[in-house]
Parts: sequence; C-alpha cells; structure tokens
Amino acid sequence: MTAIWTDEAKFQRWLQLEIAAVEARMEAGIVPPPALDTIRKKAAFNVEEILEIEKETKHDVIAFLTNVASYVGPDSRWIHEGLTSSDVVDTCLAMQMRDAGAILVKDIEQLVAVLARRAVEFKYTVEMGRTHGIHAEPTTFGLKLLLWHEEMKRNLLRMKRAVETISVGKISGAVGTYQHLSPDIEAAVCRKLGLEPSSISTQILQRDRHAEFATTMAIVASSIEKFSVELRHLQRTEVREAEEYFSKGQKGSSAMPHKRNPITFERLTGLARVVRSNSLAAMENVALWHERDISHSSVERIIMPDSTTALCYMLRTFSESLETLLVYPERMEENFNSSYGLTTSQTLLLALTAKGLTREDAYRLVQRNAMESWATKTHLRELVLKDEELLQHISAEEIAGLFSFETILGKLKNSVDIIFKRNGLD
Repeated sequence: MTAIWTDEAKFQRWLQLEIAAVEARMEAGIVPPPALDTIRKKAAFNVEEILEIEKETKHDVIAFLTNVASYVGPDSRWIHEGLTSSDVVDTCLAMQMRDAGAILVKDIEQLVAVLARRAVEFKYTVEMGRTHGIHAEPTTFGLKLLLWHEEMKRNLLRMKRAVETISVGKISGAVGTYQHLSPDIEAAVCRKLGLEPSSISTQILQRDRHAEFATTMAIVASSIEKFSVELRHLQRTEVREAEEYFSKGQKGSSAMPHKRNPITFERLTGLARVVRSNSLAAMENVALWHERDISHSSVERIIMPDSTTALCYMLRTFSESLETLLVYPERMEENFNSSYGLTTSQTLLLALTAKGLTREDAYRLVQRNAMESWATKTHLRELVLKDEELLQHISAEEIAGLFSFETILGKLKNSVDIIFKRNGLD
C-alpha cells in the first residue's frame, strides 16, 4: 500500500498519463509519430532533480515537466500540450485511489473469509448476550461473529462502489471545456489508464467522489473499531470470555508482570479515530471556489495516503488477531450461570401471559422475584417456586421446564440454524 503513495510512484503515473496523452493525440493525427517514438524512448525523470527544481518554481507539475524535458529534448514540446496541471494531478490521484482501493477490497475479502470460518467454529458456543452491559438472554459466540461477517460483506459492497466512483479521470483543460483538447482525446487517455472519463468536470474532478471514498474507509474503520471494542470488553478480567493472543516472551506491563492487555484491539480503536477524522476533512474539500481552488490539495496529500495505509493495516491486523483469538467456552458457561437464572425472566413472563394474565400482572410477579434474586443472590427458579401467588397460574413442573438448560439450548440452536442458513453459512 505505501508504495502507491511514494513520490516515485506518483511521478511514474504522471509520466504514464503524459505519454498516453501524446499517444492519443498522435492517433488523432496531431502529433507526428517520430516525436512519439522519441518521447517513449527518452522520457524519464529523477525525483531529487524534480524536488530541487520545485524549490524555484514553487509548482510541482512544472518542475516535473521541466525535468522530463531535460531527458526528452526538443520533442518534449508535444508533452502536456493542451493539458492543465489538474488533468495530470487529479487523474493520477484517481489511479492511486483506485489501486489503493483494490488492495482494500482484497483485505476486506480476506477478513470476511476469516469471520466466516470462526463463526462456523463457534456456531453453538453459548454465550450470555448483554444489553447495556447487563446479562440479557443467551446467544452464541458464533452469532456474534456472523453479525460481524455480514457487516463486513456490506462494507465490501461499499468499498467496491467507492472504488468505482473514484476510478474516473479528466483531460478537459483549465475549466473543463476542452478549449485546447477534445472529449475524444480525454476518452482515449482514460481508456489507456483504465479509467472512465468524467462526463463533466471543471478544472478538477469533483470532490464528492473523494469524500465518498474517504467516508467509506471511515465506515470500514468504524466497523473494525466496533468489533475491537467488543473483544476488549470480553477480555476484561471480570468477563474473560475471549482474549487476544499473547505470544511467548511478550510483556504486558513494565510494572505488573501479570498483565495481558488487549493492546492490538486498543490500537485499532485509536486508528479508527484517525480514519474518521480524515473523512471529515474530505467532506470539507467538497466546497471549493468557482471552477477550482487549491485548498483541497494539501489536505489530500495527507489524508489519502494516511487513511488507505491505516485502513490496510487495520484490516490485516484484525484478520490476524481474529485468526489467533483465544476463546474460552468454559468461562462463557460460568458467566451464563452467574446471574441466578434471571435471563429466563422473559420466558416466564410470556408463559404467564399465555395462562391468561395481563402483561402488567405477569410483569409484576416476575419482576418482584427478579429483584429479590439480585438482592439475595438466590436463583430465580427457587424464588418462583416459593411464590404462592405466581404458582396459582403455572405449575412447578412447567416452571422447571422453562428453566431447563436443555430447553433453553434447544430453542437457541434452532434459532442459530435459521440465522446461519439465512446468511448463507449452514
């Protein structure tokens, strides 16, 4: 990924475009073939020389063209003829974003595959579902991973759309009106570069395209943060249902030898903030003066390399961390059993309403026992079996069935099978 954003790679794309423009104009009968042959043979550049020239010109494209001309000689007059700087800069930035986006697409596809494998692995691994951080009702760790799998599939579609959106070039001159070129030349150049010609532009490609790419990266980064935050919670000492891999010789703290911290997931959480912040800068770039100003340029020199590189790192690191993630089903079962059967409260509530009680009366009967269970650390089933008012509506045998782990697990497995099948992972 980083190779896409080097000065060498940028100038190489600029040269590729300039030669493509000469080729298109030769094919249109404008440039003499011998001149094109000379340009193809001699065209070259030197990054250090360009940077030295730019110190004087204060203009990167002019510095580049001056340097290339020194290698080509008199036939360099055919290079950049009719073009403006943004024809080169914007079209080549589109190529860079396209190429970076293609890498990100592959990285997302890899993460989707990892999530699928591990979701199937833990398909029936029972885990307590939590809402507001409090035990709610049972789920499985496989369902959690399946949820992330489906989210990353949506992110894959988003990224493919975003790459398509920014895979557009423009060779239309100073304000986009083809004063010294033609739409046919633009189409030919873009075709040679693997881009679509913009149907309309000013001196620049419109920055809503770049904003879509940047905000898509921000969404993907936010998804990884979401997954990482959940895994950080699951690694807490009080929970410890999952843990990032801790390698031999690794140290968790300079002061406390016992520490095994979720440092990778914390790092990913932090990087997501950078990518999101950069997307805001991309949206600020949408509104420019008239047919263009240059306020967007300095921003993009930072946010595009930084965001694509950071997201590439995030995707690969999270995939690797998920592959090596330590999962503790026994601890999940311990936590499941630690809340005194309170997570069966809704099942009991619905059983009572099925017996004819109003929802309000059923809720009152169950809640008062649930609150006592919290306070006394007594299993809800024991309290319910002593509640004479409640037993007037439901038998002890029925209550035992409601609290049976086999009953709970059977219903859960049935739901899990349906959800996995619905999402294409049987």
